[in-house]
Amino acid sequence: MIKTAGELISEAQTHINCVDVMSAKAIYDDSNNAVILDVRESNSFENAHLNGAINIPRGLLEMQISKHCENSETIILIHCAAGGRASLAAQTLAQMGYSNVHAITASFEDIKVVFR
Repeated sequence: MIKTAGELISEAQTHINCVDVMSAKAIYDDSNNAVILDVRESNSFENAHLNGAINIPRGLLEMQISKHCENSETIILIHCAAGGRASLAAQTLAQMGYSNVHAITASFEDIKVVFR
């Protein structure tokens, strides 16, 4: 049986830490070393992004994450345009051994407002 993208995302969300934008902001504000990871494509990142965010498109995540996060316990807050790619990326990072990963399941427009 073929799974849809929505089914894969829903399945991933049962295995990861999903947070709303206000919870993500609280985690970020309470930490002095949290990483904001933007897994949108580079052109979307260039058009608009959060200050201090690191852009690694989801398709390159496994190859590039160690350049930015060497410590498996680093707090990583992942976002995309709507939460789907962030959820899949969070699942991948958990499989790679990162233990403090949170997928922000909100729209980028909502995230921009809170993370000004």
